[in-house]
Amino acid sequence: MVELSEVFETYEMVSHENLDVRTITMGISLLDCIDPDLDVLCQKIHDKIVRMAGRLVEVGDQLGTEFGVPVINKRVSVTPIALVGGAACKIPGDFVRIAKTLDQAGKEIGVNFIGGYSALVQKGMTNADRLLIESIPEALACTDCVCSSISLGSTKTGINMDAVRLMGDIVVRAAEATKERDSIGCAKLVVFCNPPDDNPFMAGAFHGVTESDCVINVGVSGPGVVREALTKVRGESFEVLCETIKKTSFKVTRVGQLFAKEASKRLDVPFGIVDLSLAPTPAVGDSIADIIHEMGMEYAGAPGTTAALAILNDQVKKGGVMASSYVGGLSGAFIPVTEDSSMAEAAAIGALSLEKLEAMTCVCSVGLDMIAIPGDVPATTIAGIIADEMAIGMVNQKTTAVRIIPVIGKTVGDTVQFGGLLGDAGIMPVNRYGCADFVNRGGRIPAPIHSFKN
Repeated sequence: MVELSEVFETYEMVSHENLDVRTITMGISLLDCIDPDLDVLCQKIHDKIVRMAGRLVEVGDQLGTEFGVPVINKRVSVTPIALVGGAACKIPGDFVRIAKTLDQAGKEIGVNFIGGYSALVQKGMTNADRLLIESIPEALACTDCVCSSISLGSTKTGINMDAVRLMGDIVVRAAEATKERDSIGCAKLVVFCNPPDDNPFMAGAFHGVTESDCVINVGVSGPGVVREALTKVRGESFEVLCETIKKTSFKVTRVGQLFAKEASKRLDVPFGIVDLSLAPTPAVGDSIADIIHEMGMEYAGAPGTTAALAILNDQVKKGGVMASSYVGGLSGAFIPVTEDSSMAEAAAIGALSLEKLEAMTCVCSVGLDMIAIPGDVPATTIAGIIADEMAIGMVNQKTTAVRIIPVIGKTVGDTVQFGGLLGDAGIMPVNRYGCADFVNRGGRIPAPIHSFKN
């Protein structure tokens, strides 16, 4: 039986601590849409998305109203489009047509984003992979809700440095293509090492080929809830600190489990996973940096920040697996700069640098996320930043990612304002020394010795 105190506790989480279901994401396989005729392929893609996800937004809104916990985003992820379009697409523009089809379908069903304009090239690139990658700048510039992700490395295969070097150019081109909007196209583009097949969060969501035909994945978030819980144990030992985070994460994950099960039932689609990721928003009090501050740091980025983030990430995962048998996706703590007002403040005053953020990615759930840099940073330097992050993921057997935004026409000291969940922040400085000779070598960085576990 539900205790009255639990009712009041949940009310406080929602009304004052920013608890929400960040996303209900429907994963849809498009493998049965494959056709050598591009017109037929696009029609099949459109029809399947509309047929399968036509009620997704309606059901998400119903659940939010009935349970009193807001569902912020309703999203769709699809099979990596490089696999789906390979038979029909002969030039990059053909893939752009598929992007426009995805965008049209997404707008018809009313979702916030569609993820899966993706390619998996961690070991090598097919012709279709290369064509899709070349099409990304135009595809993101001419669509509104399409998100793109590229897998560049894994612990099992190593790092495809040819693809890393190419993505340095693509990021710059995507920034140029949307320079009139502060290069916002790059906010919808992420590169990965070890990406999970069931991640419900954008811009990295895609529907893995090992998944069923259709599945519901839910991402739940509550950094404000965790921060508030920690205010009650100030000065206590690390044991108390860890137990508090773990217990709070358990409660938050149970909310996600409830929504996932109910959405699965109403949509008649199998339940996949609950992703408990403490994903911040620009709203005051909904910040990972505020949690780090509450744990004892003057600002995020101060000495001790990486240790604090390691504690947070680990206890979030432990609380999550206690609450649900199907915790998946990324599940942990995100550290985007523009999407976290306190993280942006720490960067603005110099407490948080790109190098410190890189160190923090060793222990968090994602990587260098939503970081605005000067628009004149060379593509080779961006490729070097990507390579560093891919190496962290490969060697540590974890997911890492880079979503970096070279804002054309702006430099250190300027600010960008993306609005909504994407937030705003100052332009961060980048090490001015080059790495062109390294990233231009070509080929593949081999997998680490500990990858051989057969």
